[in-house]
Amino acid sequence: MSSYFTDLAQQYIDGEWRPGTGSWDIIDFNPYDNEKLASITIATADEVDAAYRAAERAQQQWAATNPYARRAVFEKALRLVEEREAEIGDAIVAELGGTRLKAAFELHLAKEFLREAVHLALRPEGRIIPSPADGKENRVYRVPVGVVGVISPFNFPFLLSLKSVAPALALGNGVVLKPHQNTPIVGGTLVAKILEDAGLPGGLLNVVVTDIAEIGDAFIEHPVPKVISFTGSDKVGRHVATVCAANFKRSVLELGGNSALVVLDDADVDYAVDAAVFSRFVHQGQVCMAANRVLVDRAVADEFTEKFVAKVRTLKAGDPRDPETVIGPVINSSQADAVSGVVEQALAEGATALVHGSVTDNLVEPSVLTGLPADSALLKQEVFGPVAFLVPFDGEEEAVRLVNDTPYGLSGAVHTADVERGVAFAKRIDTGMFHVNDGTVHDEPIVPFGGEKHSGIGRLNGDSMLDAFTTQKWISVQHGRSGFPF
Repeated sequence: MSSYFTDLAQQYIDGEWRPGTGSWDIIDFNPYDNEKLASITIATADEVDAAYRAAERAQQQWAATNPYARRAVFEKALRLVEEREAEIGDAIVAELGGTRLKAAFELHLAKEFLREAVHLALRPEGRIIPSPADGKENRVYRVPVGVVGVISPFNFPFLLSLKSVAPALALGNGVVLKPHQNTPIVGGTLVAKILEDAGLPGGLLNVVVTDIAEIGDAFIEHPVPKVISFTGSDKVGRHVATVCAANFKRSVLELGGNSALVVLDDADVDYAVDAAVFSRFVHQGQVCMAANRVLVDRAVADEFTEKFVAKVRTLKAGDPRDPETVIGPVINSSQADAVSGVVEQALAEGATALVHGSVTDNLVEPSVLTGLPADSALLKQEVFGPVAFLVPFDGEEEAVRLVNDTPYGLSGAVHTADVERGVAFAKRIDTGMFHVNDGTVHDEPIVPFGGEKHSGIGRLNGDSMLDAFTTQKWISVQHGRSGFPF
């Protein structure tokens, strides 16, 4: 077992590793075999305050630091991730039940986002804007917001913590990170350790491992952070947004999805099957962009269904340490129960199970369901597990209506022999992202990432990071004298 789980099972506040002072511990379990990985005494609201105050103190000098010097920290962090890739991969497998394939996928993206953070340090630019007043010079400066609070999820914890933490720091902010309770090391203290070893000054990044049962809304209500970057469910996201608005904070919300992968009548069926199976079952379906629904034109439905079911049956479920495993465990028992409940509800509503996977502890095998009633609530909600709904349709108009018939609007994909037909289809879908002749699960460092409707507010990646983690300041200079009416 990685030494990370013994060495990093602490809070990281003001450049110091220290135990929390709460009255209970968060126990970090391996979701596959329930091995205890670590025990972390939780942080209290006082420690959240100490973390934010430390970030506030450290941030002003950091913002004044030459951006080329800030850049060097992220260059070093990238090298450290490359050097420690095997250990980090093992930690991803152990703490969140990610397969070897998933760990490699997450690490690849994490390195890409660190490379972008290197460039981001030099991205802010000011402007000179004309004035209607003679002799006036209008300068617009792009400045850090100050301190950013980051709340990261359990599914891609290393990537999705770094994705907000690294850009916020590169742009001159301080950060307090609250990782998910199921992934406190990979999503929290491991990120702090890498950046500490890369030379990030103490106090700039703080990690508090805690629970709302202990701190309530202290993390998001605190007066210091100006921006809260939250990745998680739309239910919690709604609460975060409400509290932020009441406290005059900006929130960046990357929330759930109910994406559809659409197979039109002229699609390459074999290719569409491969894309759909990956899009639904990568990391056990615990991905916000996963293809919950696979919509297939009736003209190709029989062929697609037969090939899709056959491919799903080949997916090996089991120990995520085995390189052959495609389906590892879901994150915890409540998630396993929730996924089982979805399958049971679908069958009770009249659906047919073309594949009905068994459930053993947290290991949930894939299920493929068809024949769900058109008005089923299951077709409108996010299912965070390895369950695919196959839905036939008649023609493009019906497909567009079905894809949009959900409160979510994150990702999606369409397969067709005619690329421009696919683009025209994509333009009609109310999502933040949509892909032609590909899967639904994509993230790239410089492309705006985010959703519409209940899938979130704001965008991350590339120039969108400037909007998320900096603000604009107008300073005017009057050369000469203004005239005043009195």
